[in-house]
Amino acid sequence: LAALASPGRDIKLAEGRVEGSRNFATKLWNAARYAEMSGCAPKDRKSWPGFDPRQCTLTVNRWIAGATRDCAMAVTTALEAYRFDEAAHHLYHFAWGSFCDWYLEFTKPILQGDDAAARGETQATTAWVLAQLMHLLHPIMPFITEELWGQLAGEQAGMLVTAPWPDLPPDLHDSAAA
Repeated sequence: LAALASPGRDIKLAEGRVEGSRNFATKLWNAARYAEMSGCAPKDRKSWPGFDPRQCTLTVNRWIAGATRDCAMAVTTALEAYRFDEAAHHLYHFAWGSFCDWYLEFTKPILQGDDAAARGETQATTAWVLAQLMHLLHPIMPFITEELWGQLAGEQAGMLVTAPWPDLPPDLHDSAAA
């Protein structure tokens, strides 16, 4: 519904839109499950204390950190302007396209490879991006994100509804990596 809520537009709810939203929720669920199976869940962050995405050395990780920051800025700007449709649009394209279709596919060989340093960096980056994504999606998809967050981050992480909004530094954007 948020994606359809353009100013001055009547919402015409169609069955196809509901199916598309269900497919998006399934995509998120599968991405979260894949991340958990690959050791990339936010609750696994104890394995890499003090992770800072600005310290990433792999191009693919620097790219997704910058893309996450860009998405967070676009979503924040849209929500502050009460443009829920634009926020939903940015989140959909980042989550489905950049994160699931590109990043997770690019990093499968790294996560299954023998380079422990590259694997560790990628696991930490994936967990970090997934955590940011759950926070950003929460205002639009509160029930699904809260459930996923509970499974991915564990009870000690608290609830998303009380978590601070992501405030990502501008230097995360790496033009060369993008």
